[in-house]
Parts: sequence; structure tokens; C-alpha cells
Amino acid sequence: MSQSRLILPVIVFAQFCCTSLWFAGNGVMNDLIQTFNFNVSAIGHLTSAVQFGFIAGTLIFAFLNIADRFSPSKVFFYSAIFGALFNLGMIWTGNTAGSLILLRFLTGFSLAGIYPVGMKIASDYFQKSLGTSLGFLVGALVLGTAFPHLLKAFTGAESLPWKLVLIITSLLAVVGGVLILLFVPNGPYRKPMLKQDFSAFIQVFKVPDFKAAAFGYFGHMWELYAFWAFIPVILAGYESLHPGAELHIPLLSFLIIGSGAVSCVAGGFISRSFGVRKTAGSALFLSGVCCLLSPLVFLQNEESLLVIFLIVWGMAVVADSPLFSTLVANNAPAAVRGTGLTMVNCVGFAITILSIELINSLTNVLPPVYLFLFLAPGPITGLILLFRKGEK
Repeated sequence: MSQSRLILPVIVFAQFCCTSLWFAGNGVMNDLIQTFNFNVSAIGHLTSAVQFGFIAGTLIFAFLNIADRFSPSKVFFYSAIFGALFNLGMIWTGNTAGSLILLRFLTGFSLAGIYPVGMKIASDYFQKSLGTSLGFLVGALVLGTAFPHLLKAFTGAESLPWKLVLIITSLLAVVGGVLILLFVPNGPYRKPMLKQDFSAFIQVFKVPDFKAAAFGYFGHMWELYAFWAFIPVILAGYESLHPGAELHIPLLSFLIIGSGAVSCVAGGFISRSFGVRKTAGSALFLSGVCCLLSPLVFLQNEESLLVIFLIVWGMAVVADSPLFSTLVANNAPAAVRGTGLTMVNCVGFAITILSIELINSLTNVLPPVYLFLFLAPGPITGLILLFRKGEK
């Protein structure tokens, strides 16, 4: 296999390795709560800390045009190394709630040089098949996000204590960074920014089709990470509501989140026939319907129905993500494509903070079966804004 044909598999595998850092804290959340005597609200706060770090990182990266001024592969590598170190810091037994939140924040900051920069690297190599390529790339992000839950399914056994989950995800991040540095040089379609433009991260929103894609993505993001973060809570709530139910929560969390990897790849291929915008809109519509139907399904004492429903939702909720990124990349000027992708990620993940904290606060006043109703405004708003302006 030639080096050029190796590029996409290397980027995809590296993205999987590095983004396993994202939900590493969630994968061992129960152990953290027990070890450090935290309360249940720590789930939302530690997840939000990663998001805050990612937002801060992407804002700084976009303002300084990091991904357009410097080699994206080197940015990816250094970000992976720092992210691995911050993630590994969680195993220290002297941690407090404050230090763990800081470590998750710094891990999120590091991810700002991994996720959007990985998409920038892909866009520098693939133009005609960008939708399909980003489908594989975001699919890798989904698997990376779900992977700590799979590892957690084996914790409790002597062979895999919870600290080893964090060690494994940190080692994977190092491997991913090294692979990008060694095997993925600057792409043939890269157009480096010759002169720094501090206003580029704002000016790019003046392009109508870029703006439409970005706002569709923002609606999608209101739902996505809150859904992922609270899957274990919903499953635990279902067990409480239906005492006879026995669910393997870590394994089901992995399957529900990880199923989105399949839909990301499939969506990329489907978009070749039906168009990127229509395919993204269809997935956004389906996930919005799932939000509205969720209480009806959760109230049914039927485990198989619950699992099938959540897996379908897990596929729909993220299938549009690579398609929105494709629309954003295709409608951003080439010289500021990295800045545009990074800025859209920044705003999108800022929105996830609001939805995560909203759901987190509602867990104290509402039964879990009704929580996901409050995610529906995201898909609804995203659809309206996406189709208000057609793509070129």
C-alpha cells in the first residue's frame, strides 16, 4: 500500500487513539466518586470541565490561526502528548475535586489541537471525497469517546483496575500523536496563512453557506454531548423505575455511543447520492424525533425496546456531525479553513456546556425519563437554520 493510501487509515486510527481522552473521566466516574467521595453532580461538572477546556483551546487556536499558520501534524502531536499527561494526572491519589476539574480542563484544552486539527489535516488531503473521509474521522472520534466505557466494563476485575483505564487511554493518545508526526506530512491541498489575521475567526461567518452549516451544527451540538454524558444516568434511572431490569450499564453505554461510528461512515457514503445537506438534515430530524419519544420508551418495562431505541438514537445523534464539518470546510476559504473549523467547534462545544449543565441541574428536580425532552430544541433549531440557506 502506498503512503498516500495509508494517510486516511493513519489519521482515523490516530483520531481514535487521541479522542479516547475525551470521556476517560466519564468511563471511570463511579470509581472517582467512590475514591474521592464526590457527589453525583460531579458527572456534569467533570464533563463540563473538558468542554470548557476545549472551548478555551479552540478559541485561542482560532484567534491565533494556529492550524493555518503552523504544520497541523506537529500541532496534533504536541497536543496529544500534553493531553496524555493531563489525563494520566488523574491517577494521583492526592487529587481533590478542584485538581481533577483542572486536569479535565487541561485535557479538553489539548483536545482543541486534536479533533478540529485532525479534520483540517483530512481536508488538506481529500477534497472530492471529504464527506466520506470525515465520516471515518468522526466515526473514530465516536469510538474513542465510547472506548473508556468498554474499558470500564472490565474494571472491578483484578486485571484491570480503574486507574489502568486512564493509563491505557493516555498511552493510546501518545501512539496517535506519534503516528501523525511520523506518517502524515502536510497535505497537498494545504494553503498556509502567509500573514496572521486576527479577525479571520469572525470574518468567515460572513460567508452565507458557511454560516448556515455552522448554525445547523450548533443545533446538533445542543443534543449530542448531553446525550452521551447522561446515557449511564438514564440507564441507571431505568433500572430504578423498573426494579426487575438488569442492565450492564458500561457495556450498553459503549454500544449506544459507539454505534454512532457506523452511522458516521454510512452517512458519508449516503451523502454522495442524496447530498450532504439533505443527509445531515435527515439525521438531525431523526434524532429530534427520538428526543420527543424518549419518555414513552423509558416508561415501558421492556429492556429490548429500550436498548434498540437508544442504539438507533446513538446512530442518529452523531451521523450528521461529519456532514456538518464537511459543509463548514467546503464553504470556508482555503487559507482559513483550519480557523473556520476550529471556531465552529469552539462555539458548538460552548453550547454543549449549556445543555449538559441544564440536564445536570434537572436531575435534581425531574425523573430521569423526562430529561432528554430538553434536548429537542437543538435539532429543531438546527433544522430551521440549516435549511434557511441552501448550500452552493
